[in-house]
Amino acid sequence: MRLIQIHENGIFMTFAVTDSERLRLLHCSALPCSERDLAGLNPEEFAPVEAEVTGDIKPESRLGNQMVHTAPGYRLRYRSCTDTVNAAGRKLEFHTADEKTSLEVTLHYQFFNGIPAVRCWTEVHNAGTETQGLECVTSFSLHGFERGGLLPFDKKMRLGLFHNGWQKELAWEEYTFPQLGLSRSQQAGRDHGSKIISASNTGNWSTQEYIPMGLIENQETGEELCFQIEHNGSWHWEIGELEGMLYLKACGPTQLYAQWWHGLAPGETFTSVPAGVAVAAGSRDEVLDAITEYRRAIRRPNRDDERMPVIFNDYMNCLYGDPTTEKELPLIDAAAEAGCEYYCIDCGWYSDGRWWDSVGEWKPSAARFPGGLGEVTDYIRKKGMIPGLWLELEVMGLNCPLTAKVPDSWFFQRHGKKISDKHRYQLDFRNPEVTAFADGVVDRLIRDFGIGYIKMDYNIEPGTGTDRDAGSAGDGLLGHNRAYLAWLDGVFQRHPGLVIENCSSGGMRMDYAMLSRYSIQSTSDTEDYRMYSTIAANAPGALTPEQAAIWSYPLEHGSREETIFNMVNALLLRIHQSGRLDQIDSDRRQLVKEAISYYKATREDRKDGLPFWPLGLSHYRDPWAALGICGRQKTYLAVWRRESPEPTILLPLKRWTGQNLSVRCAYPSDGGGCELLWNSRSGMLSVTLPGPMTARILEIEPASPNQPENA
Repeated sequence: MRLIQIHENGIFMTFAVTDSERLRLLHCSALPCSERDLAGLNPEEFAPVEAEVTGDIKPESRLGNQMVHTAPGYRLRYRSCTDTVNAAGRKLEFHTADEKTSLEVTLHYQFFNGIPAVRCWTEVHNAGTETQGLECVTSFSLHGFERGGLLPFDKKMRLGLFHNGWQKELAWEEYTFPQLGLSRSQQAGRDHGSKIISASNTGNWSTQEYIPMGLIENQETGEELCFQIEHNGSWHWEIGELEGMLYLKACGPTQLYAQWWHGLAPGETFTSVPAGVAVAAGSRDEVLDAITEYRRAIRRPNRDDERMPVIFNDYMNCLYGDPTTEKELPLIDAAAEAGCEYYCIDCGWYSDGRWWDSVGEWKPSAARFPGGLGEVTDYIRKKGMIPGLWLELEVMGLNCPLTAKVPDSWFFQRHGKKISDKHRYQLDFRNPEVTAFADGVVDRLIRDFGIGYIKMDYNIEPGTGTDRDAGSAGDGLLGHNRAYLAWLDGVFQRHPGLVIENCSSGGMRMDYAMLSRYSIQSTSDTEDYRMYSTIAANAPGALTPEQAAIWSYPLEHGSREETIFNMVNALLLRIHQSGRLDQIDSDRRQLVKEAISYYKATREDRKDGLPFWPLGLSHYRDPWAALGICGRQKTYLAVWRRESPEPTILLPLKRWTGQNLSVRCAYPSDGGGCELLWNSRSGMLSVTLPGPMTARILEIEPASPNQPENA
C-alpha cells in the first residue's frame, strides 16, 4: 500500500493506493494521521467516491439502500494523480478507471490559500462504446471520520443540523448518534447495519426542510468537520456504519431519492455538484470561521457585499403586495429620511388586482401607477436611492396572457403534461427561448426604469422535475438548475453592478449554488420579529454575514423596545428595512434612523468579520440569544433577552480571558437600562437588559492602559 500524505492550509488528508491498485481516502481532519490511526484498517472500505450504474449497482453489498460498495465506484482502479496550483490554491486530481464499464472517474479537490477547507467534485467520462445509466455520483466520501481518540463513536460523536422550513428557517439542533438511531451493538469492528442518518431534498426548493450542510464533532479530540452541498435542486447526504466505522457521503440528485437517471453516452462527461468541507480542532466557532471564509472564496466578487448598502422593501408589515403611487411616495420620503440606499417595490406592481396567477409578463399596472411606474422610480432616484423591483422570473401564472401564446416546450412537463403548482407553471431554463425571454425582461426593466436591484423570488415547488428531453425527471431538473445558474452568470456579465436578492418564500433556496452568484439572501418571511432573533443569530452559520438579509419592520402601533428589538435583529448582518416608517411616531422613527446611521458607521469594519456565538447557536425555545462579529477594529455583539424572567445573563468570552476590555452599549446610544460588567479573570461578560423582549448592540475593544476593567 502506497500512502499519499496531504497537508494544506491546516487540512490533513491521507490517500492510499492499495495493493489491488484502488484509490482510498483514509483520513481528512484538522489533526494529522498517526500510525495508530492506520493500524488494523481494511483500506478497501475507504472508497473516496461512490458511483452507481444501472444493472451493476451494488454487486458486493448486503446493506440495503446504503450508499456503499457501489459499482463501479468500489472497484475503480487508480491511474494517476495531478498536483497543480491555480489562483485559488492547490488543486489535486485523482484519475481512476473501471475496466468493466469503461468509465473514467476523476476526483477533484480544490484547496484555498489560507483556509482550512476543500471543494470536492467528481467527473465521470464514458470512454466505452455503450451508454451507461448513472444513478448516483458522490461529490465527497469519507469513511472512519470518528476514529480520533479512544472512545467508541456513540460516546463522543455529535451531529449538528439546521432544520429549515417556511417561516421557521435555521432551526439548529444537535444530536448524539444514538439519539438518531446509530449506536454500537457488537464488539468493536463488527458493527454494521442498514440504518442510516440522512437528509435529502427533492425539487427546486433546495432548503425546504434542511440547509444542505452538517457539523460533525468529536468531543473527545475536539475535531470538527463541516460539510455543505452546493446545489440549487435535489441533493442527498447520509451517515451510516460500515465495518464498525462511520461514513459520510454527500452528493446531488440520485435515482433512489430524486428520480435522477442520466444516460451517459460514449464520449460524454458528467460532473457532480460541488461539496465543500471545512475542518478545525478547537471549537465550533473555529470550524464556522473556516466555512465562512470558504464561502467568501467561492462566491462571485461584487460591490454589494463590499459596500453592504441598506435596502428598504415595501412588503413586510407594510404594503403586503399592494403598491400604488399614492402609497409609495410617502414611504419613499420616510425611507430616504431614515438613511436607506435602495428602495425595492415588492410584488403586485404588474397587475391591476389579484396578481398571483397572472404573473409572467412583467409590465407595470396603469391602475396602480396612473403616472407610470417611471414616476415612482424617478422619485426614488430623486431622493438619493436606487430603485428595485420584485420579480419571479421562473414562473408564469395559469392566467397570464403569455401562457397561452408560448409553446409547451417552455414549461416543465412529466409524461407529456405541463406541471403546475399554486396556479403557476415552471419555466424550463434549458430552453434558449426561455432564457432569451428572461434576459429581455431584465434588460427592459433596467433600460426603462433604471432598476439597480431585483428581489428574485420563487414561490412554487414543481416536484421531481421534468422528463422532457431528459432521461428522467430528476435529470431534467438538474439540467434546468444548471441552466438557471448559467443564465445568472450571463445577467451579471451584462450588468455587473446589478444587485439581485435570492428569495424563495424567504429562505427556501439558501444554498451555495445560488449564493455563489447572488450577493444577498432573504433569510425568512417570518412576521414575528421576536422569533426572527433566532434566525438572525443563526444566519452566519449557514451563509456569510454580509449576505444575510434580515427584515426589520417596526410595528405601526408598537413600542420603543419593539423598535429597538427589530433593529437589533438586522444590525450585524444586512438591514432589510420595512414597516410603515411614514406612520410610526417621531421617537420611533428616530430610533430607526439612529440604527441605520450606526450600521453605516460600522459596516466597513464588519464587512469581512467572522461570527461567534457566546451562548452557542440559538434555538427558538432559548430565553436568551447572542451573536458576535469580530471586526477589523472592534468586536460587535447582539444580545437578545426573549421570554427570560431573569434580567441578567453571563456570556462566556473565553478568547478574551485575562484581557482588559472596554464594553459599551452602542445601540441604542443611551443604553436604555442596559448594564454591563466584564470580568477578565473568568472571561465572563454580565449583561442586564431591562425586561423581556429587549435587545441591545454592544461594542467590545481593548481598554486603554489606565481605563478601569469594568468600563
